[in-house]
Amino acid sequence: MTTEARIAALRKMLDAHPDDPRPRFGLALEYEKEERWDDAVEALRGYLARTDDEGNAWGRLGTALRHLGRDDEAREAYQKGIEAANRHGHPTMAGEFEDVLDAW
Repeated sequence: MTTEARIAALRKMLDAHPDDPRPRFGLALEYEKEERWDDAVEALRGYLARTDDEGNAWGRLGTALRHLGRDDEAREAYQKGIEAANRHGHPTMAGEFEDVLDAW
């Protein structure tokens, strides 16, 4: 299946279940592969508005925003990722995000 076919399938799932965060996360992953950063940001923000992410999506959002040159928003996303990772018992992920911020 091509990326565009996967995107179409995920959009169909999203249309059928607009409050389900999972298709939005899947879309974000597909957009990342294609370096469609604006689309990835939109999908990730939609996902994060509907679920208590454990940190991964916040880090992905930070990466996408950084690619778009939106550094202040990216830093905020990484910080929220650190908070979420710590809250969910993922200290390694939190440390990775802290390293990104420290190396900025």
